[in-house]
Amino acid sequence: MNLSHPTESVSRRAYRTMAIWATAAATLALMVIMLGAWTRLVHAGLGCPDWPGCYGFLTVPQSDHSIALANARFPDTPVIVEKGWPEMIHRYAAGTLGLMVFGLAGWAIRHRKAGVPMALPSFIAAFIVVQAAFGMWTVTLKLWPQVVTLHLLGGFTTLSLLTLLSFRLWRRARGTPRPPETPALNGFRPWLYGGILLVVLQIALGAWTAANYAAVACVDLPTCQGEWWPEDMDFRHGFDVTQQVGPNYLGGQLHANGRTAIHMTHRMGALVVVGYFALLLSALWMRRGQSGLDRSILLVAGVLVAQVTLGMANVLLHIPLPVAVAHNALGAGLLLSTIHLAWRHHRLPEQPRVRAPGPAIINRGATV
Repeated sequence: MNLSHPTESVSRRAYRTMAIWATAAATLALMVIMLGAWTRLVHAGLGCPDWPGCYGFLTVPQSDHSIALANARFPDTPVIVEKGWPEMIHRYAAGTLGLMVFGLAGWAIRHRKAGVPMALPSFIAAFIVVQAAFGMWTVTLKLWPQVVTLHLLGGFTTLSLLTLLSFRLWRRARGTPRPPETPALNGFRPWLYGGILLVVLQIALGAWTAANYAAVACVDLPTCQGEWWPEDMDFRHGFDVTQQVGPNYLGGQLHANGRTAIHMTHRMGALVVVGYFALLLSALWMRRGQSGLDRSILLVAGVLVAQVTLGMANVLLHIPLPVAVAHNALGAGLLLSTIHLAWRHHRLPEQPRVRAPGPAIINRGATV
């Protein structure tokens, strides 16, 4: 009779519990990203001028007395209840995510004898502290584009790390066997990492576009302002990372030519990403064999098509809120699906390289 070792059973249970926890945290991280996009799109990024509270309260001031007190505390930024709630809902969700991540790290340390990973959860917990600091600076520095962009990228990084942790934990919890060797897929790993890098760069461009309110700089497709390449674009102004701290950047401070340059760069980036993945996914599909990568390849292709469609809809429909939030969410989806494909490929056994026989082996064979 085949009975699993008790220690192995305990380890499996520990991995499963931690996997459920990490998956829930990753799901919440995606929701936080979407809430952040919603907050930004309804121009509520400064709905509460202080941090972590709102006008010195734990919630948005509602009563006449609370609003009067809040206005006295912050006379330059009167209370707008409709702008305060999106900001505070985002903060509540982000705070809950932070508590979940700290709990995950603590649980991993406590159950380290069961063999669960401890380094990655601890790193995510340390990273979430940095991310919270950028969330504070986003408010206190009045939506300074550099901080807003880094804060957005930090959210995507947190989501990616939690998802990668989930992949590792579920594999160990289920005891998934390694897929068969697929020699035809050897050598694709650098190209998959290059795809991840391209997606990250495109997300960074999207974050810079959002932080500088450049999404509406072009309202037509495939041209921009009736031209294929507007002549008056100002790339130096659009990508000036030395913008001073101090002004209120709600609504943006760049002139139209700079915003157009940012928007067009984001469009060009999208074309590069589509072209790169069209070639990469086609090559992977033709050589996939029995690797089991079919669904992962199709997932990346489907998310990419949907993301491009939403990007075009954003322009043609003039940034409708549901479409814009979905575009942000699918940006995360494209990154995660690409990471998943790279992770699945990474688990494929590589064909060992055949070394040419050395002189000693040749001589030995000649004397036999």
